Amino acid sequence: MKLDEGLKLRLQFLSRVVKKEAYYLQDTDARLFAKALDVSDLQRIAQDALLAERLDAFVSRFGRLGN
Repeated sequence: MKLDEGLKLRLQFLSRVVKKEAYYLQDTDARLFAKALDVSDLQRIAQDALLAERLDAFVSRFGRLGN
C-alpha cells in the first residue's frame, strides 16, 4: 500500500505524540500511585496542590490516549 506523503508525515507525527504521551502517563502513574491512594488522600486533595496536579495530569493524559 502506497501512502500519500502528507499522510505518511501526519502518521509519523501522531506516532511520536502518542509515544511521548504514553511515556508521560507512565511517569505520572508511577508518581501518583507510588503508594496506594485511600479515601483520606482523596479527601485532602483540595489542600494538597501536588496531589491535585498529579491526579489532573494523570486523568488528562489517560483521556487523551483513550480518544
